[in-house]
Amino acid sequence: MFNFNPQINPYSSKRNLHYAYKGMVATSQPLAAQAGLQIMQKGGNAIDAAIATAACLTVVEPTSNGIGSDAFAIVWIDEKMYGLNASGKSPKSISIEKVRALGFEEMPKLGMIPITVPGAPGAWSALSERFGKLPLAECLAPAIDYARNGFAVSPTVAKFWNIASVVYSNNAKGNEFKSWFDTFNINDNAPSTGDLVTLKDHANTLEEIGATNAKSFYRGDLAKKISSFIKKHGGFLTEDDLSNFKPEWVDPISINYKGYDIWELPPNGQGLIALIALNFANSINVSDKDNAELYHMQFEVIKYAFATGKKYITDPNFSNINYKEFLTKKYADKFYGEIDLSRVHDPKIIPPNKSGTVYLATADGDGNMVSFIQSNYMGFGSGIVIPNTGIAMQNRGADFSLDKNHVNALSGSKKTYHTIIPGFMTTKGKAIGPFGIMGGYMQPQAHFQVIMNMISFGMNPQAALDAPRWQWINGKYFDIENHFPKHIAEELINKGHIIKMQIDSSSFGRGQIILRDPKTGVLIGGTESRCDGTIASW
Repeated sequence: MFNFNPQINPYSSKRNLHYAYKGMVATSQPLAAQAGLQIMQKGGNAIDAAIATAACLTVVEPTSNGIGSDAFAIVWIDEKMYGLNASGKSPKSISIEKVRALGFEEMPKLGMIPITVPGAPGAWSALSERFGKLPLAECLAPAIDYARNGFAVSPTVAKFWNIASVVYSNNAKGNEFKSWFDTFNINDNAPSTGDLVTLKDHANTLEEIGATNAKSFYRGDLAKKISSFIKKHGGFLTEDDLSNFKPEWVDPISINYKGYDIWELPPNGQGLIALIALNFANSINVSDKDNAELYHMQFEVIKYAFATGKKYITDPNFSNINYKEFLTKKYADKFYGEIDLSRVHDPKIIPPNKSGTVYLATADGDGNMVSFIQSNYMGFGSGIVIPNTGIAMQNRGADFSLDKNHVNALSGSKKTYHTIIPGFMTTKGKAIGPFGIMGGYMQPQAHFQVIMNMISFGMNPQAALDAPRWQWINGKYFDIENHFPKHIAEELINKGHIIKMQIDSSSFGRGQIILRDPKTGVLIGGTESRCDGTIASW
């Protein structure tokens, strides 16, 4: 286990570590964390708790995810690891030519065109059927109760709800967007902190998903409602697209970073970028975190990792790339040798976008653990809500390219480059625990930083999350948080980096970590101070 002092946290939140033995749930919203723990206390395991928490987050944090989301998971159960990719494909009938014929030079972010098949309901069902102890309907019950009977809006959710309302008011003018305002604007406005909100259509839909093990969503009444509304407004997604969806069980990929195996899911997710960066960082001689040379190396490493990822990551069924080659020592040594301590490089990389996502981690007293992430992509997603269902459709297709020569070129029945990534740590074949930091293209950067904080600098999980973060934006541009060391920022500027300090930390990701002490079985959790992060423990 890491050699950290649980009582030392030099950073701004001053939150205490959480300890438990029977169970723990960590996520970005208190009611959702409690929902997961409630299911565990009713006899459910870590998988049941993850499903309950994820479903509840679609209700109490709809600003980042919804029933129309995609989802990914890493599951540790009975001393084995499993990966689940529940990202949906593009509509079979869509093409670059058809989108360009509609007048678009690049994929739009809002409306019908960027909608892909939602995978979250399928993920809940697949996890429940394979590993759950309780029926899916019982796991969804806390979320249904909050949606039907009301919940009080938490501060971070209220902030992003208001932002979304402004964005859709300014940019979503067609009749197809009316249902978003009918569903999520309360008395013609976004709710404020502490307002009581009910989402009764949402409750009915979750109830139907639970009663049918999500079959209604893909092959039943809900599928018909989704496809008919999209067809009415000129979209591409059909009933056939929904009925052909199936979550994929995949083998996670890993690198060994200084004695610990760090696990991510393989492409189409961008977890590969975090592993490439950590593989590079194995060559970095680190002893002191507050060191300009160290940050310079981290900055250069993440740019090289993104240069690789953005060039090659896409649906593996549309690529013949062997992604594991990027995780070899030979590959790391080749590119690490090009990094110069005295100057800044500017590899050719496609600039990242921002997004909204939720992450959760669960652990139970039997040693089972789940790293789970779910997202509508950009806030509420496409702005399209299926009337009378509460289903906010994701806009994941916005990441496709309309350049036919691009690796992630739009094509029918294709998964796009995906930003959401769950992480997991093991050592010598034993689970250490789940971790994750949501936030678009910040995610692999934050995985990279938090893992180095814990393993290289001996920080406890809470301190590792609270530490000031940096974010590569594009080219030589980096954002830093306002508690980032000023003298180091100045030294980095002198090396040629272009640094901008951000007062608002919302773009730097929101993370959760649960570790299990392999000697005692005690669970140790850290939660995000940049949002309404909460740990519910037992």
